[in-house]
Amino acid sequence: MAKDTFLNRKITLNLKGELLDLSRPCVMGILNLTPDSFYSNSRMGSIDAALERAETCLEEGATFIDIGAYSSRPGADEVSTDEELKRIIPAITAISKRFPGAKLSVDTFRAKIARESIDAGAHVINDISGGTLDEAMFETVAALNVPYILMHMRGNPQTMQKKPVYANIGLEVADYFTEKISRLRTMGVKDIILDPGFGFAKNTTHNYQLFNQLENFDLFGLPVLVGISRKSMIYKLLGNTAEEALNGTTVLNTIALQKGASILRVHDVKAAVECISIVEKMQQS
Repeated sequence: MAKDTFLNRKITLNLKGELLDLSRPCVMGILNLTPDSFYSNSRMGSIDAALERAETCLEEGATFIDIGAYSSRPGADEVSTDEELKRIIPAITAISKRFPGAKLSVDTFRAKIARESIDAGAHVINDISGGTLDEAMFETVAALNVPYILMHMRGNPQTMQKKPVYANIGLEVADYFTEKISRLRTMGVKDIILDPGFGFAKNTTHNYQLFNQLENFDLFGLPVLVGISRKSMIYKLLGNTAEEALNGTTVLNTIALQKGASILRVHDVKAAVECISIVEKMQQS
């Protein structure tokens, strides 16, 4: 278990002037505005469906709602900037209006989408590419002065799973974070969240090797987001499907909390909130 558990860690995020305390972990509910996300139950095809999903996430205890309009599953089809905007801005606007207290994260690797989403009411930028797919992303984050989720990935969604190779995955991901954090700090970005990128340019063995070293990322002194919800690292190992992978997800989320995770990004908010309550009780005993 990580030495610095969530009972004594003091981390805050500045969400447009509101300070969010992450000394206790929180849950980020997934809201996909895509027709091809890997987990079919997460796909929202209309504004009404998106509002219903947002309401469910909030009622079940989500702190964040992560809204994406470009599927990042391996081999996903390319989506134009115009199409991504067309999908995501009306949803962010509607959710912000219906639930003004909701904390929204925008899942995009494009600086233009990030900027317009923040203007529409989002609070956090969640970039799967760590700034590699749009050279303007880091300067955009700095200018907007919002928290940035920095994820590890190689390639893009179309190429990332083509025989990824690592000599030492834990060290290589840490080196990646070191370089990116240094650049972001130089540009004035204050709030950075680390995401090891499970399932992105990593095979099943890589994912579990990295997960086993999760507590090592404590050395950065930054909150760590874990997003393993219903992913193939679970269902391929267990021989089932994404629809049957909730139990495996809950097991890994529990371990992630014990290893120091601050944010669980999930499809199933209620189950993740229960994980946090149980691990918190264990650490108090």
